[in-house]
Order: sequence, then C-alpha cells, then structure tokens
Amino acid sequence: MSRRNACRLQIRVLAGLATALLLQNAEASSLEAVNHTHWAINRFSVDGRSGIDIIGPYQGGGGGCCYIAPARWKPGMTVRVDWETGVAYSDDFPGFADRPKYFAWKQKVNAQKRKHSKVVPIPDYTGQKTCGLTVHFLPCDELQLTTSCYAYGSPEYPIKTPLHLPQPQSCPN
Repeated sequence: MSRRNACRLQIRVLAGLATALLLQNAEASSLEAVNHTHWAINRFSVDGRSGIDIIGPYQGGGGGCCYIAPARWKPGMTVRVDWETGVAYSDDFPGFADRPKYFAWKQKVNAQKRKHSKVVPIPDYTGQKTCGLTVHFLPCDELQLTTSCYAYGSPEYPIKTPLHLPQPQSCPN
C-alpha cells in the first residue's frame, strides 16, 4: 500500500471512529419552529444550522438538519438563535410589468425585515428522550426552546403557550 493510500485509510478510520463516538453520546434530529407572532419568520438558524422553511404567522415549520443534543444536559447550556422577521402577506404586490412600482414595493417589503440574534438557555432534559430542537418565536423577540419528542399541542408537550398571541403595544427593553 502506498503512503498516500495509507494516509487516506487512516483518515477514513479516524472519521468513522469520531462519528461512532458522536452517535454514542448524542442524538441528531431536526430543527423545528412554532411562530406565535403576526410576522413571518423568513429564516432562522440555531448555532449556524439552518431551519430551512419560511414560517408564516401562527404556523409551525422548520425541518433543518441537525441539532445534536449532548447525551447529558448541564446547567448553563445555551444555543444561539439567529432569525429574520418580515412582512407576512404582500396583498399589494404590483407584478413585474411596471418595474418602478415593483421596485418601490420591494423596497417597502425589505424595509420591514429585521434581523435578530439571541443566546437562549436549553431547558433541562435530564431523563427524557430528545428529538431535536423546537424554537418558539414569541412577541417582543422572545424565544422558548424544547427538545421534546411530543408534538406541539399534545398534552405531554412542555410548552403550553397558545399559538395566537396578541401583539403587545410596546415591548420591554
């Protein structure tokens, strides 16, 4: 076996061992979201991993890969959630034929987009099976997280926040 092939084989073996160790200590699953606001969630990510779907107001979605929960929860564990909100509906879309009207409309829609970022604690999942991560987007740019395997709305689901939350007149700073 040539030296080059021996190095390639060593790299493959080490990569396989690393993957096996990772899978023994953690479980990979998808990123999901529930949007409790009147804004669209144009995109979101958790620790740089994309949640994929655009999530309309008062809807769920996501499906990105992957959130890997460590085998044991430890106090102080956090994730960074980045997201962009924007206008949910564009009833006044003028079409593409009149370019000046289209560009004015596009500028108005883009002016309503906002980027957000927040470091959020991961709730204690000791003694529970983990199934990825679900991010709940709440008014005033608040977030709730769960690693629950139950579906939102089921009696066992840990977050009981109603889907349709009113938008407050003002948010605390």
